[in-house]
Parts: sequence; C-alpha cells; structure tokens
Amino acid sequence: MALVVQKFGGSSVEDAAAIKRVASRISMYAKAGHEVVVVVSAMGDMTDELIDLAHEVTAQPPARELDMLLTAGERISMAVLSMALNANGVSARAYTGSQAGMITDELHGGAHIIDVTPGRIRTALDNGHVAIVAGFQGVSRTTKEITTLGRGGSDTTAVALAAALESDVCEIYSDVDGVFTADPRIVPSACRIPEISSEEMLEMAAGGAKILALRCVEYARRFEVPLHVRSSYSGRIGTVICEDPERDFPIDPDMTRHGALKAAHAVSPTNEEAPVAFQIEGGHEAPLITGIAHDRSEGKVTLVEVPDTPGKAAAVFELVASVGAHVDMIVQNVSTVDGTVAISFTIPEAHAEAATRALEAAKKDIGYRELRYTDQIGKVSVIGAGMKSNPGVSAMAFRALANAGINISMISTSEIRISIVTRADQLDQAVRELHTAFGLDGEGEAKVYAGTGR
Repeated sequence: MALVVQKFGGSSVEDAAAIKRVASRISMYAKAGHEVVVVVSAMGDMTDELIDLAHEVTAQPPARELDMLLTAGERISMAVLSMALNANGVSARAYTGSQAGMITDELHGGAHIIDVTPGRIRTALDNGHVAIVAGFQGVSRTTKEITTLGRGGSDTTAVALAAALESDVCEIYSDVDGVFTADPRIVPSACRIPEISSEEMLEMAAGGAKILALRCVEYARRFEVPLHVRSSYSGRIGTVICEDPERDFPIDPDMTRHGALKAAHAVSPTNEEAPVAFQIEGGHEAPLITGIAHDRSEGKVTLVEVPDTPGKAAAVFELVASVGAHVDMIVQNVSTVDGTVAISFTIPEAHAEAATRALEAAKKDIGYRELRYTDQIGKVSVIGAGMKSNPGVSAMAFRALANAGINISMISTSEIRISIVTRADQLDQAVRELHTAFGLDGEGEAKVYAGTGR
C-alpha cells in the first residue's frame, strides 16, 4: 500500500456536490488501504471574492489582516470535506496549515516554506485517519503570525507535505485531464501530454501555464517528488511529471512504462483508461515542441533615453527589486548617437505601481527622459526540449506570427524556450497560430470540466 498526497483545486471543491464527489474519490483510496493526505484550496473563486471584499473596505488592506481573511477560504474547504468523508464512513481529521507543520518566513501574501514538521499528520495517518490540510497557508516561526503562500500556494503545500512525508506520489487534481499542449480554454484542439520532464514543466509554468504553480514544480524537482496531474471530474490517467521521464521509458516486454506512471496506476483505484503504452517507434524521436504557454498578467515598463554609462542598468533594477517586483524579460537597445539607450522590461501587473513609483522618484538620479508603462501586452512561449538539437524553431515561430499579422515587441530565449511579447488583444490568436504551426493540434476537443479560469 502507498502513501498518497492529493491536492484538490478550487474548481474541484466549488460546491457541495463537488465536495461529495471528491470525498467519494478519496474514500476509494482510503478503503483500498492507502494512507491519504489531502490538501484543499478555497471553494471556487472564494479567494478572489475575499480579495474583492477587502478592497471594497479599503484600497490598501493591511497585509497581516488580509492573510487572516484569505486563510478562511481553505479552512472552510478542509472542514466541509472532512465532514463529507466521515459521512462516507471514512475517518478524517482537518488541520490548518500551522497545525500541519507548514513553517514559513514572515512575509505576508507570498511567504516561502522554510520547514515542514508534519508530526500531527503522521500521527493521524498512524491512527487510521485521512488527514485534510488547508493549503496556501502556514505560520511564521519568528513572528508566530499566520501567513499565505501566494498564488498556487496549495500546490506548493501539497508538494512540501509529500516531500516531508516521503510519499509515493503527489496527485494534483484540477478541472482538466492533465497538462495539455496549450490552454484548452483557448485551443480546443490541445492534446493531453502523457508525461513531461520537470525541466519542460518548469518552463511551462514560468510561461504562464496555470495547471501548476512554478514554485510547486521547483519544489518537486528539488526533492524528487513525482507529480501526477489529473482531473477530479474523471478517472483518466492525466500527466506524470518527474525529474527524468526517459530513465523510466519502456524496457518491459509489454512496452509499458515501469516507473512513475505505472506506480500511479498501481495507487489509483479510479483509472478509466488503460495504462498508457509508450511505443518505441523505430527512428522516431520525441516531439520537437512540447507545448505553448501564455501569460496575460504582466505589464511592460520602458525607460526612454537612459544615459549609456556603467551602473545605470544596475540602478534601475536595484530599485525594481527593492519593491519586491520580479522582472521577467529585459531588452536594451544599442546606444544612440547622443549616448543614450532605451531599457524595456516586463513585471507582474500587481507590482507595476510600486515599481514605476520608485523609478519616477529616482528619475533625476538615473537620468532618463521618460517612463512609459502599458498593461496591454501578452506573453506567449514555445517550449520543448527538442529545440536543443533542432535549428530553425525561432524562425518557424516568427514566420507563423508574421503570416497571421501579429507583431512582436520583445523576445527572450532559454535552451528549451522562446518567449514572445505581443499585443494583449492578439495573444489568444498567437497561441492558436503557434500551436498549429508546430503540429500540436489534435483531432478531438479537449474538455474543461469546470472553473472560470479567473
């Protein structure tokens, strides 16, 4: 029997009917003899609704009080789900993040986990209970205050518990059947990816794919936690993510994977699909491109006529860092005849006001002429380990966008990723054009079972 950590997102527990369905799924694992730890998000869009409520009261809610408010959403989910399990004849106990041993730093709204001490969870499992944990939250060791982990925090909670408990698998449940080649809400012809390397999944998450939070994937990679992404609305196998999928490629006579994917089938009593067979096709290599990710949550800052002298770029980005803003893409043009340059960079919209305010306060010291900001941009990323050994991927991507009349304003690359910034109103089209250009379209239509995508 296995120790399984499961995480259910907001769309999976959005109402009483959904919670009962989730409870039935968990009950199957528990009654099969597995030890089960469940991490839950707030119901539906409750977190966003609580944020909206706070901002109706005050434009700038105190960070401590906002965290106290937001943790209520997950606490409701954990308690109600525990009740549903007990009604199903499965003994369950609910725990807050602090009770589960999620120790964080003191940062409110985006705390980082610094330790996990799951003693109470281990005791609950030893006593035959299913442990239900409120995701997204912890407690600061120094201030003793309740903290939240930021967007995707429940994913990170689940992986952290899986690592601390040395679980056999961490299952992440959502409203789609795994990781797809693009967001099915934008590209209905997107295909499920049966397995993906953690390196590619990191790039997908960094590129804006919301199926998994970036910090969750980083944590899983660091502690070698195998992830299994699937839908709570079906019993389909989903997507397996691990550090090196190819190490477990078929060597069995029946040509089925004997590693993480097979383990996922062995654990799960709810698979509607037969185990995925990965056939070795003579001379056929892995697909060139794994998927297309997009992000519409960033804005672009441009500083015009910055003196082209040593230290100016450092001064700019030290200021941006000082307000906690994370810079994504950076472009600096060549020096002009008057000895100035333009520096453009993208940052999350949530950090834009603080960053631009700090830069405007330092305008005289930096010496730039003008600051421009727009949030009418979108980022699309082409991701795939296959581009390491295949020239021409960039040219293919740029030609596909050009043929569709989509202009490019910024470009950045890594070994397995090309990210492109374009106009916000052309982002969805850009995703579809690139998905088609790289041969990722499937014959069927991907299903989104629930959720608003908010």
